[in-house]
Amino acid sequence: MRVDSAQRRTLVTGGAGFLGSHLCELLLAEGHDVLCVDNFSTGARRNVEHLLGHPRFELMSHDVTAPLHVEVDRIYNLACPASPVQYQRDPVQTTKTCVLGALHMLDLAQRERARILQASTSEVYGDPGLHPQPESYWGNVNPVGMRSCYDEGKRCAESLFFDYHRQHRVDIRVARIFNTYGPRMHPQDGRVVSNFIVQALRGEPLTIYGKGLQTRSFCFVDDMVAGLHRFMEAAPGGTGPVNIGNPQEFTVRDLAQLVIELTGSSSKLAFAPLPRDDPVQRRPEVSMAEQMFDWQPHVSLAEGLRRTIAHLDGLLSIDGSPQVAATSG
Repeated sequence: MRVDSAQRRTLVTGGAGFLGSHLCELLLAEGHDVLCVDNFSTGARRNVEHLLGHPRFELMSHDVTAPLHVEVDRIYNLACPASPVQYQRDPVQTTKTCVLGALHMLDLAQRERARILQASTSEVYGDPGLHPQPESYWGNVNPVGMRSCYDEGKRCAESLFFDYHRQHRVDIRVARIFNTYGPRMHPQDGRVVSNFIVQALRGEPLTIYGKGLQTRSFCFVDDMVAGLHRFMEAAPGGTGPVNIGNPQEFTVRDLAQLVIELTGSSSKLAFAPLPRDDPVQRRPEVSMAEQMFDWQPHVSLAEGLRRTIAHLDGLLSIDGSPQVAATSG
C-alpha cells in the first residue's frame, strides 16, 4: 500500500453519481489518482465528462455486485441508488448493491490493505423516536416495508464493515449521510429539493406530502464531500459510525416557500397523502464529526438552493420538462 498522499490511488464506487462526481473532483484537487467506477444505473457519464481528459482520472464501467480486482490505497463505497424512487424501482437489486457491494469492496480492501469508507445513510435511523439523531441511536426501521431494501441493506452493510474490522482488521470508516443536495442532482430523482425546484421552474404546484410539517436537514454537496474526505483522512482508529449532515432543521413547507421565493415562481402548494414509512423528523447530531475531524457545514440553505436552481434550470432548458416523481424525502 502506498503511503504518499500525492501518489495515492483512490477508488470511488458510484463515482459518476451526484455525490460521487463531486467527490472525484475534490480528490483530484487533493492530488489523488482517481478510479471512478459506476454501472450507470443512476449515475450519468455527463457528470464526469469534464474529468475524462485529466491525467489522474480513470472511468470504469462495473457493477459492484460482482468482485473487482484493482490496486488501490483508498476506497469510497458510494455505489447505490439513493432516492426512494430510484431504489424502490428494483428493490432486490438495491439490496444486492448494498450488501454484495459492501462485501466485495471489503474483500478488495482486505487484499490491498486499503482504508475503506462506507457511505451509509440517515435512513438507518428509520422514523426516529429520538431527536436529533446521535450515532448511538439504534433506529426505528420497518424491516419489511417499501423502503427496507435500502434501509436494511445499508444497516447490513454497516454490520459487514464492523465485522471485517473486528475479524480481519480492515481499516474502515462508516459515514451516515443525511439529506444532501446541489448541482448534478437528477431532475427526476424524486428527492424533495429537486422535486420542488423543478415544479417551481415549470410554474406547477409544489407537491407536499402530509401537512408539510415533517422536518429535514439539508447539507450542500460541497460541505458533504469535504466531510467525507476529512473523515477518510482522519487519524487511524476513528471507525465511526459518524453522522455527516447539516444540523439546521426545516419543515418541508418552509423549504417549499423558500424555493418559490428564490425561483420567483408563481407556483402554489398542493397537498397529497404522506407515503408509508416516511420519517416525521430527521436532523443529525454532528458533534462527533466536529470533534473527530474538525468538520462543520458552511453553505446556507438559501445559497445552496440558488446554485442548485441554476443547475436544474440549465438542465430543463436542454432536456425539456420532465415529469416529477413522488416522494417527500
